[in-house]
Amino acid sequence: MNLLSRPGALRNGRILSNPAARTQIAAAAALAGWHGGAIGNGWWRHGNGGYGWVGPLFWPFAYNDIYDYAIWDDGIGFWGYGYGDIYAGIFPPYGYDDLAGYFPQRKWDRRRGRPVAIGQMCGNDSRTVAGMPVDQIADAVQPTEPQLAALSELGQASLTAAQNIRIACPSQAMLTAPGRLALMQQRVEAMISATALIQPRLERFYGLLDDEQKARLNGLAESQRKASSAPGDAGSVTQSCSAPGPAALQWPTSEIEARIHPNDTQKATLQVLQDTSARASEALQAACQAAGQTLTPPARMAAAAKRLDAMLQAVKQVRAALEDFYATLSDEQRAAFEAIGPARPA
Repeated sequence: MNLLSRPGALRNGRILSNPAARTQIAAAAALAGWHGGAIGNGWWRHGNGGYGWVGPLFWPFAYNDIYDYAIWDDGIGFWGYGYGDIYAGIFPPYGYDDLAGYFPQRKWDRRRGRPVAIGQMCGNDSRTVAGMPVDQIADAVQPTEPQLAALSELGQASLTAAQNIRIACPSQAMLTAPGRLALMQQRVEAMISATALIQPRLERFYGLLDDEQKARLNGLAESQRKASSAPGDAGSVTQSCSAPGPAALQWPTSEIEARIHPNDTQKATLQVLQDTSARASEALQAACQAAGQTLTPPARMAAAAKRLDAMLQAVKQVRAALEDFYATLSDEQRAAFEAIGPARPA
């Protein structure tokens, strides 16, 4: 934890390669500017202790989560993302002052603490952090010259993929629910683009290996996963992305009624939004159950790509219904709707 408190922690490849360390960083950052209390009190917390939203940023350390699952078979961070994050985008726990604290132009307030470097949590495309461990893989599989060339190409692609994800970092706080879901969509699309860049190169490299080399690479992943996981972290894909508890994601219908006093048209579009959200939750849960166990890096990368596609479809569908609902609201009603999330108790 002393290492994590230092300014260079988010640029340290050794620290960020550990999923448990990233979880601790994200948890501390998610609650650094929140009015609701200490670590552990956030209702939008993931099962592994991390958070899908850190202030205005959706999916901190996105590249690392993809990479850890696909290469090292450690999917606790990656598979924890799901409908709960969409819900947190609609009813976020952050108010304007909370969000402003995450951007560097805000002066340091000693009472609230130092601002969090959101830009660094968006992703780091330096070779020490985002680079594929070419040397480590090469030592394990002892590649031939053609295999080494394919591995080098994979390493270069990983740096470009990390850069693409980093570009999708928010430069300002979105103060409306449709705006936040638009940011979610942008972030997921960047992740899909990154996996599309890496996947064929990973498949090519893996396809060039003989059975013994594949076994050594898979064994290396198993050793790395065990070494980087904290006690009690083990769990299946299905357990990692299990549906959030109904109490945490129950729509605040009575609060909406009391705050915006919807007319019949607004009630109808709100019902469509709620129904669409329920279907999105069911679809993402079904995608978890269909994932099963994947034993090779290319298979895990393919599973990650499918999961991201499912996330993108869910976000798009809910966003469209949300925008239809918002179109029926007055400016005053929209402001009242946005105030629901920050006002709700932890």
